[in-house]
Amino acid sequence: MVETLKGIIEPINNFIYYPLLVVLLLCIGLYFTIRTKFLQGRLLKEAINVVMEKPEKEGAVSSFQALMVSTASRVGTGNIVGVSTAICLGGYGAVFWMWIVAIIGGASAFIESTLAQMYKKRDNEGNSYGGPSYYIEQALKSRTLGVVFSISLIATYAIGFNMLAAFNLQTSFMAYSFYDPKVTPWIIGVVLALITAYCILGGGKRIIKFTSTLVPIMGVIYIIVAILMIILNISCMPTVFSRIFSDAFNFKAIFGAIASSSMMYGIKRGLYSNEAGIGSAPNAAASADVSHPVKQGLVQMLSVFIDTLLICSATAFMCLSSGVEPNAELSGAPYVQKALTTFMGSFGNHFICFSLVLFAFTTLIGNLFYVDTNLAYINGKQPSKNFMIVYRIIAAIIILFGATQEATLAWDISDLLMGIMAIINLPTILILGNRAIACLKDYEKQKKTGRNPVFHSADIGISEKLDYWS
Repeated sequence: MVETLKGIIEPINNFIYYPLLVVLLLCIGLYFTIRTKFLQGRLLKEAINVVMEKPEKEGAVSSFQALMVSTASRVGTGNIVGVSTAICLGGYGAVFWMWIVAIIGGASAFIESTLAQMYKKRDNEGNSYGGPSYYIEQALKSRTLGVVFSISLIATYAIGFNMLAAFNLQTSFMAYSFYDPKVTPWIIGVVLALITAYCILGGGKRIIKFTSTLVPIMGVIYIIVAILMIILNISCMPTVFSRIFSDAFNFKAIFGAIASSSMMYGIKRGLYSNEAGIGSAPNAAASADVSHPVKQGLVQMLSVFIDTLLICSATAFMCLSSGVEPNAELSGAPYVQKALTTFMGSFGNHFICFSLVLFAFTTLIGNLFYVDTNLAYINGKQPSKNFMIVYRIIAAIIILFGATQEATLAWDISDLLMGIMAIINLPTILILGNRAIACLKDYEKQKKTGRNPVFHSADIGISEKLDYWS
């Protein structure tokens, strides 16, 4: 059964990612980078300032909290296991292509999250919500496509990504003598499913509070350890950079075996890690209470950089400077653990295991927050309490089974579902991009006058009624 599924999914993925997604990701990202005059660099300081703004309404979701929800999903097992897998199977050059996806993807992330803010909805309590399905329906006048996108997101996050996060977590226990491949994954899966179920049955507010507290602590500790190890092996860094760039531009090797090349692994794992352009982060961006949509667009652009340029790079440099040569047998958590043992001894195994517990858990929680939003979209309102309880129990069971899957199949399923999301969202933001760019011009025009920008849809020629900005 497993081999049959792999035989079906692999050729589909090979087509989806090359040439389709490679062209879409790079071309659309470059297009928006040029149209926004490289806002990833010129407005980076502004993005940092915006993150610290407090919402005007008491109790509303702040930019920082929305950033933490999206970062909880982005910053996860992909930053450890995903980076390791890309390097072990694709080579040093995969790191470069992850950087490229993040840098130009930052512009796509800005556009999609700005659109989510522009077309966000207001609930009965005055709070906001939204995402790609909402701007697809209102701006493109297609509820059918909006529903298709929501279904693809639910499948990607509740099934694909959550199964993969659970699988990646349990692989970190392989370093211990008590690990039994027939028993241990089931034990870990049961424990993880029970803890996740307890948290998600508490509702969305608990999710936001939990992630906004845990994510910064988790990220800072991990980066500190990575920096210490890089400093210890600083003499190796020139060689590391040399090998990254030489491998990244070895086009003979890349086009000789495109599916297993450094470029393809870098793009796949980079997209899985930072999610720029696939339409997930806008669901969190729409929940923020800000005075102008561009503010949350900048915040979500910053989230992409935090994920890939900071945390993924920390993992890559930590591993590649260790002297442990990457290979297919070490793919995943074992490579990171072996690299860390050169610095921390056997404690390195414990540290990565603990980090993956935190990273995987915040990923699971952030993912299910997105699913909640899209279930409400399909239903036209928040589903009944009984339905949500049943769904959350099923989501927990999926996590349990994810921990017991075979590695290649787990990655293939996630890549397929993620690719479908991107294929819907990227052309959509390309069509609607002019509205987000007009919004950016309005923001910068107001900033030049020294004002705190406030958005009115009529100022950029939008005549249709918007819940928040008309």
